[in-house]
Amino acid sequence: MSTSFEKYQKRRLQSSYLSVILSIAFVLFLLGLFGLLVLNTKKITDYFKEQASITIFLNDDVDNQSVKNLQTILKSEDFTKSISYISKEEAAVIAKKENGEDFMDFLGYNPLKNSIDLYLNADFVSPEKMNEIESELIKNDAVFEVSYDKSLITLLTQNVKRISLWVLIFSGLFSFIAMILINNSIRLSVYSKRFTIKTMQMVGATKRFIRRPFVWNSVKLGTIGSLLAVVILFIALYYMNDYFPEFEFFKNTTMLVVLFGGVFLLGIIISWFSAFFATQRFLNLKTDQLYY
Repeated sequence: MSTSFEKYQKRRLQSSYLSVILSIAFVLFLLGLFGLLVLNTKKITDYFKEQASITIFLNDDVDNQSVKNLQTILKSEDFTKSISYISKEEAAVIAKKENGEDFMDFLGYNPLKNSIDLYLNADFVSPEKMNEIESELIKNDAVFEVSYDKSLITLLTQNVKRISLWVLIFSGLFSFIAMILINNSIRLSVYSKRFTIKTMQMVGATKRFIRRPFVWNSVKLGTIGSLLAVVILFIALYYMNDYFPEFEFFKNTTMLVVLFGGVFLLGIIISWFSAFFATQRFLNLKTDQLYY
């Protein structure tokens, strides 16, 4: 009978420990994802900014050498990320695919112009800077017209600022919630042993002596949970890097070390403080207060 009860208590204790470890791991994993989002906010916003382009339409009488000279000039500019030359013939093929019909059949000629798609570095994607670039480009004799979606650039710039602000707000809020959830998991673990704590105190054990095994045990659980969270976070990051290689998540190894190290240490620190104060609370309660 005694052996069965001991086995039951052992299984119950293991289940409690597993619950705490999984709770810590899950919360820290989500916190790590938010941290990853915060650290890569600029990279992500820069990626979307750099999808915007300026189309430079060329005059019909421009010779090949003038086009090459313009491309050389564009490549040397600080604002240029990449350029792509599209001939009027290629533009006609693209238009045919998009519209589903060949407009040259009823026009009898190709009205399109040779063009260069100019993709900018993210720092130059703003209404003010793109207006300046447009003004400079139009001065070139080879350029017929400069075109880009001004309303889209304005909307993109505004939304990037808003998104960056809300990411920081939600990350701060979630960090606070994560600390509370981990704290509650540890507190519940200590709560289940409150009578043991009071019994040890009644037989003369000092508060420091009583606290030590509870704090140490919680730190061990926090360490295991933190390691599990880091492993899961690494696996998630690995697959994210496969699906979105353009973000180059593994390029900045220092940032990743700081992120993983921060998640790991945060789990241990919160576990230590939670166990310390939870144990201290039950040590300060009277025996009859343990039932409430």
